[in-house]
Amino acid sequence: MERVPQSIDDYIVQFPPETQKILQQVRETIKQAAPQAKEVISYKMPAFKQKSILVYFAAYTKHIGFYPTGSGIEAFKQEFENFKWSKGAVQFPISQPMPLGLIARITKFRVEQDSIKK
Repeated sequence: MERVPQSIDDYIVQFPPETQKILQQVRETIKQAAPQAKEVISYKMPAFKQKSILVYFAAYTKHIGFYPTGSGIEAFKQEFENFKWSKGAVQFPISQPMPLGLIARITKFRVEQDSIKK
């Protein structure tokens, strides 16, 4: 049975060192874009939450999955032309530099959306 990580640190340590470095970069980018957000594990993935989940991220063999919910994808889909994406996720290949600026902008967008929820 697959072990469920108890923290983002616990999640990251499961991966090879190169992937760990990328996951830490993504984590730090999200933390800077959403400084009030709390780190949580949801659906066995790292996530950042305020009133609700802002974004999730996860590592796979060849990509980092970024899950900014449907609204985050919809608002930025024009910037995903070089990536595989769906209505709720975008895949950033591990073999390419992570688009940290894009991740930050999407996260800030999700923070704004979350702040207007009741």
